[in-house]
Amino acid sequence: MFDLDKWQEIFSTISKNKLRTFLTGFSVAWGIFMLIVLLGSGYGLENGVRVEFEDDATNTLWVNQGVTSMAYKGYKPGRFIRFTNDDYDNTKKIKDVEYISGRFTIWENNTLSYKNEFGSFDIFCTHPAYGKVESLNPFKGRFLNAVDIAENRKVASIGKLVDEALFKGEDPLGKYIRVAGIPFEVVGVFEDPGGDRDMSRIYIPISTAQMVFNRGNRLGTMSMTIGDASVERSKEMEEEIRNELAQKHHFNPEDKRAIHIWNNMEQYTQFMTLFANIRLFIWVIGIGTIIAGIVGVSNIMMIVVKERTKEIGIRKSMGATPGSIISLILQESILITAFAGYIGLVLGVGLLEVVSKNLPETDYFSNPEVNISVALLATLVLVVAGALAGFVPARKAASVKPVVALRDE
Repeated sequence: MFDLDKWQEIFSTISKNKLRTFLTGFSVAWGIFMLIVLLGSGYGLENGVRVEFEDDATNTLWVNQGVTSMAYKGYKPGRFIRFTNDDYDNTKKIKDVEYISGRFTIWENNTLSYKNEFGSFDIFCTHPAYGKVESLNPFKGRFLNAVDIAENRKVASIGKLVDEALFKGEDPLGKYIRVAGIPFEVVGVFEDPGGDRDMSRIYIPISTAQMVFNRGNRLGTMSMTIGDASVERSKEMEEEIRNELAQKHHFNPEDKRAIHIWNNMEQYTQFMTLFANIRLFIWVIGIGTIIAGIVGVSNIMMIVVKERTKEIGIRKSMGATPGSIISLILQESILITAFAGYIGLVLGVGLLEVVSKNLPETDYFSNPEVNISVALLATLVLVVAGALAGFVPARKAASVKPVVALRDE
């Protein structure tokens, strides 16, 4: 039952010691404020890194050509390793390869045109699976497909910005653009989470490009997703791919410069582990700061008990139970910590909101935030901390003997 008299007494005690109560509450508010700001900043860094990885699927391997740096079986160092269609076919057979694509780019003549509109854009020649590797989102038409590859079709899937630059609001599907002077039919328009640069690309079938642009059977890069394979399995796949290519192209498998393999899954996992450790460190620092404030509250409540020793003795002589004495002290302690902590919580969340709306996003910092579960957990920590802060003084107050208390000066 709500005891109005008890709460009036608590507020009366607080109002008589405004400065002491303010300084005590400030230490608690500062602790929760710092915890929220640090956690929000940590999430901002994590979100920024996640945005960087949104360019591609996170479970990918990228295999790039290199130059040998070791002599091997009569072959001198300094040889360029050139991938071919056979390398694509052999790598595709490795266990746990989900989607795989070869790729090369047309840099020497990258002018696109439609009617009287012209522009220079990145021309990527790929297999259909590249859309999965890059997490492309076709919102008009489609991406490349297997029939395009098999029949060497002159088709193109263009980025949103290419569409806006060349077609000026006209429906691009079924229209022909000239790629380095050669007509290609537009079969789709895509968006890319990687940003504007990635939406300034067009994709054409790699088989068509090899034929039209005289590339023979050459590839530039191979990229693949590996499904649900673990990080450990991804490392094993790196070695299998390296050994397969080393045998085909006659280089030492230990020669890391002959080919370069970027394990996106391993990098992503390492970043997420790093941020999990950062969050743990922030919680330790934040809770340590809160504990320092709670110790201050506990010390203040000890002083309150000391000052009210005679009053407590009178209460007990008039029949007050130890439980009622403990309840009075605990309620005052919880009130101070909960109210001060709530102020710190609101100020911390408010600061993060202001920063989120006004700070321009960078490559490694985006949308600092604290989710509702963290806020609720922080509130729970405050309530428990407030109870702990008042428990020892409350027990001390409850153990006072009325005769001893009445003699206190």
